Amino acid sequence: MNVLPLRTFIPADNVNYQIYLSTVAFLFLTPVLRPRPVIPQSRFFSPFVVAFVVITTVVILAVTIGLLIHFLAFDKKTYFYHSSFQILNVEYTEALNSPATQEYRHLSERIESMITDAFRESNLRSEFIRTHVVKLRKEGNGVIADAVMKFRSSKRINRRVMKNRIQSVLRILSNSGSLEIAPSNEITSLTDQDTENFLTQECGARPDLITLSEERVIGGTLAETGDWPWQVSLQLNNVHHCGGILISNLWVLSAAHCFRSYSNPLQWTATFGVSTIRPILRVRVRTIVSHNNYRPTTRDNDIAVVQLERPITFNRNIHRVCLPAATQSIIPGSVAYVTGWGSLTYGGNTVTDLRQGQVRIISTDECNEPAGYSGSVLPGMLCAGVPSGAVDACQGDSGGPLVQEDSRRLWFVVGIVSWGYQCGLPNKPGVYTRVTTYRDWIRQQTGV
Repeated sequence: MNVLPLRTFIPADNVNYQIYLSTVAFLFLTPVLRPRPVIPQSRFFSPFVVAFVVITTVVILAVTIGLLIHFLAFDKKTYFYHSSFQILNVEYTEALNSPATQEYRHLSERIESMITDAFRESNLRSEFIRTHVVKLRKEGNGVIADAVMKFRSSKRINRRVMKNRIQSVLRILSNSGSLEIAPSNEITSLTDQDTENFLTQECGARPDLITLSEERVIGGTLAETGDWPWQVSLQLNNVHHCGGILISNLWVLSAAHCFRSYSNPLQWTATFGVSTIRPILRVRVRTIVSHNNYRPTTRDNDIAVVQLERPITFNRNIHRVCLPAATQSIIPGSVAYVTGWGSLTYGGNTVTDLRQGQVRIISTDECNEPAGYSGSVLPGMLCAGVPSGAVDACQGDSGGPLVQEDSRRLWFVVGIVSWGYQCGLPNKPGVYTRVTTYRDWIRQQTGV
């Protein structure tokens, strides 16, 4: 069907009707035009405003984080305190006179454990770091334990309030554990220097113990100042010749073969520090005492003691190592450290900066196997090294220390560098004078 335009049906003489249809056509056929909604320009969508808001937010977050870091870390300060504890149910014996004995170690660890547990269970748990029994001493028939405690708290802390809080925790020690401990009547605030002086008067403390740090790290081959504070360079006519080990403020332990051709004390000087050419202290030698039964052919009894011209004052970088008890067991496979200025290769020159090496104790039976030393290692000797031979003492290390750390972070000298076949060869580890064998001889000669 054809559809004609609407206007063809409109009679020409009917004006009203025409107007009506025109109006209807306009209304139905004309597109309805609706105005677009006007979206207001919000200020939050301005690029400049958005950038400002983002930057402001980042700055606020950075400042907040910075303040948190400051108050959580930089606002903290370390505090040291000393207190003495009377142990009521332990009688003092000679075994408690030396940190080398099992009795001394066991009692000290029990006391440290009781103090630690008390603080870990108190409202000071977040401030308490560590405690260390520095010394056990006799009072009447009983025992007094001198302990240092380390805390870390806000710099703005009221010291009197802090001491009172510590005191209240220590009072509960008398009611805990199998030890009977009298409540501590007084605690003393220590400066960092006081703590250092306190700990270095006793033997075997390295820097991590002096600061009561929770970390124990020995890395690399070069030693830093204070790492091995008992290490001595024994210099012949002011040139490094042998190592030595400080065992008191007046005596140095070394090897007898170092003095076989040079026994005149006037030729010798002892220096301290990690450098042989820039020592931090130099002291002349007064006396050299080598073991009467030293045998160069078998290297048996290769031990000597050297008396210094004057006593030295202990400090952070110079103080004594602990001597082991004669009965102390040196366990095969256990870790030890050897230090010295010896040459890096067989036949090479000595070095000027102290070096350190980690080795393991080797049983005498294994060391005496045919592939090793075929029976040349005698009862007064000790072997230590690594299977590949890559870590070893060498020429210039003679007389120096082989040391081990105990469970309380105290260091003991267990060997004196003595001999070996060349340096660093597989199955040919370093051979050391076994210090425990000569513990009585050392006491007889030095009183230490």
